[in-house]
Parts: sequence; C-alpha cells; structure tokens
Amino acid sequence: MLSSHAAALAFLPSSLPFLRRNPTLRLSTSLLSSLTSASSIDPSPPVRSKYGGIQLEETVEVGSEKARLDAWIASRMLNVSRSRIVSSIRSGLVTVNGRAVDKVSYKVKGGDVVSCTVSELQPLRAEAEDISLDIVYEDEHLIVVNKPPHMVVHPAPGNPNGTLVNAILHHCKVSTFTWRTNSASLLEEGVDSSDEEIEVFHVDEFPNGGNGSRVGEALVRPGIVHRLDKGTSGLLVVAKDEHAHAHLAEQFKLHTIKRVYVSLTIGVPKGHTVRVEVPIGRDPNNRLRMIATPSSSNRYARHAASRYKVIEVLAGGACALVEWRLETGRTHQIRAHAKYIGVPLLGDEVYGGTKNMVTSLLRAKNPSHFHDNTFEMISKLDRPCLHALSLGFNHPYTGEFLQFSRPPPEDFCQILDFLQSITESASDN
Repeated sequence: MLSSHAAALAFLPSSLPFLRRNPTLRLSTSLLSSLTSASSIDPSPPVRSKYGGIQLEETVEVGSEKARLDAWIASRMLNVSRSRIVSSIRSGLVTVNGRAVDKVSYKVKGGDVVSCTVSELQPLRAEAEDISLDIVYEDEHLIVVNKPPHMVVHPAPGNPNGTLVNAILHHCKVSTFTWRTNSASLLEEGVDSSDEEIEVFHVDEFPNGGNGSRVGEALVRPGIVHRLDKGTSGLLVVAKDEHAHAHLAEQFKLHTIKRVYVSLTIGVPKGHTVRVEVPIGRDPNNRLRMIATPSSSNRYARHAASRYKVIEVLAGGACALVEWRLETGRTHQIRAHAKYIGVPLLGDEVYGGTKNMVTSLLRAKNPSHFHDNTFEMISKLDRPCLHALSLGFNHPYTGEFLQFSRPPPEDFCQILDFLQSITESASDN
C-alpha cells in the first residue's frame, strides 16, 4: 500500500510519466466531425456465423408458466444473444408443439415442445466517412490509432456509422467495405459490438478496391485485429493487408502483444502487484455484461488472467490509479476482474462503478470542503475511466518490435488531477 503521492510516483514505469499532475503534458480528447454518410445492409447472402443454424428442441419444464418465449429460449442458449433469438422467432424459425410462433412475447407452459433454429447474420456494408483520426504510426502495412472515448470500433446495426472503420476507410481512400466475420457478436442487434476488451476476430472477405482509386487498387483494406470498448480510449492497431492481419492476429492469439492499460478504481485493490486468474463468461442475468466467476456454475466461462499494479492511492483510499497488463483477451476483462476484486472502475455504471458509490466514498473519506467540488467533478463522468496506454508488437513484415504510448484524454486527466489534489491537500495538512 502506498502512503503518499510522492511515494506512489516512484512506482511509475517509464510509460506513465505523463500521469503526474502537469496539465501541459496532457492531450485533449479528439473531436469527431459531423457524420453525413450512413452504412446500409449489403444485399449479399447471409453470413454463415458461429451460431447460425444451431438448433434447440426441448420440452418446457413444469413451473415455467408465464415465461416469455424469447426469455425461455435465451435461458437455454446462453451464448446466443437475446436479439438473435428475437430475430429467429420473427423469421419463423421457432415452433411450439409443431406450429410456427412469430410472437416473442408468447407465453410458454409446462409440456410445450419448443424448437428453435438460430437465424443467420446479415453482413453490413461500411462506407467511408470524413472523421478525424489521431494516427500514432502508419506505413504501407498497418496503422496505429489513438482511439478517443465514445468511438465505436466497427459498424453494427446499433452503430451503423461514425465508427473507426468508417474513418479508416476514408483515410485509406476506400469507398466501401463489406463486413464479414466469424464472430457472431459483432453484428448482433442489442449488443454493444465494440464493448469488448481486446479480442481477436478474423475478417473473412476483403473488397478488391474502391471505385478504382489508386489506393484501393493497391489493396489497402482495413482489417480490425482487435477491439476496445466504446468507452475505452487508447491505442489500437489496424492491418492494411491480409498478411499483416494474419500475422498480428496470430500475435494476439499467442498473447505476445504487449498491452498496458491504466484505470481509476473506486477503492484500492488489495496488495501492490497481484495476478487475477478468474474465468469470465456472459452474465446470465444481463446479456450485455460479463461476469468473473471462479466456480463451474457458468459452463461458458473462459480462462482469463490479468495482472494489476497499484500506482497511486488517491483521496484517502477512496480511489486508486491502477495499471493493468492482460495475459488473455476476454470481453470486458479488466472491467469484470475489477468488479470481482471489489474495486469497479470509476464511471463504469454497468459493473457497479456508479457516481453515487464514488461520491459517497469520497465524502466519507475526505474533508467537507471538498464535497461540493466532488459532486461537480463526478457528475461529468460518462464512461469507465480506462485507457489503453501502451501497445507493443512485432512488425508483420520486418519483425522489428514496435512500441507506442499515449497519455489518457482530457476527461480522464481532469478527474485524476482532482483526486490527486485531494491527496496532496490531505498530505499537507
């Protein structure tokens, strides 16, 4: 446990010097320009997905009276999203006692025989949009981007435009891009498809060019190798060709990519440097959230391991600046592990890091003259305080190890400054 701000700074690695209280070293959040183009559904045939075509036939147990049809099927197919099940019902792919039922609110009863075939996904077509990008590095094979908070990585029905892919298409002078993927979650309605800590997925098909442009003819095609949550800011690498995409994807698969994140937590994690190894799976009670569970109760949970280091204890122990290094890349891994160890990320309403929780803790642990400012600062939070600070990988062509670091955006730095000012004031007193 760190006893003071000065002692805490001694533990800062070389990648974190800009987290000291020096506003002149801070970067402002990138501003997105107005969006004018929209993505649309591609008339191509449906994409054969991971879950498309899977069938369920089961008899409703006695006691399930009044259960909605979509909810009952979802309870039996935990890895398939509710929206995908709703789509299957409305497409006529669900029968009850041999008769098609297309009403999702249909009430099942004990003894009903329900049959469901999961519907296939429809591909999307992303269109180029003139959106500003903070490009950290670029060559003919890849781009490293500093993603601003609130930017979705790739198009999906709930986020058809304004995404990183739309911006990169414009940057690479490629007009359109047909999105085909092996990961069923990417295009499912109702799922925040960018809400994913780093997770590899593979693009099945790239276009061969864009309206005859020189860059398009050179096969410059954005291949998303990994993703960041919509609310997470920071570094992300994008491949421009299939060799680079495959090589980078393999590095993620082998966990040789060097990734460092920094977060603000509500409360202070136990210990100074700790490894958390707890499986993560979909929360059966909330399909938009993951859950870390050490037991075998969630048979779909997958191995997940994170390492954290407490960089600085803030505001009398109400908060902490924490560094994270990922050994695996599960959906919402840092957020789920932080909640599991009892210190949800500041601003992470989905995982318990609510404004009320941090406001109460700050007021309980700090002098009353900070209380008014506390409410003002916390009320501005609109995302989890999580930033992808550093990214390192081997170049897919040269083999050279490249490493990049970027400081958190202004919103993160402002709340960090405020918490550090409370810490320093208490230390002076």
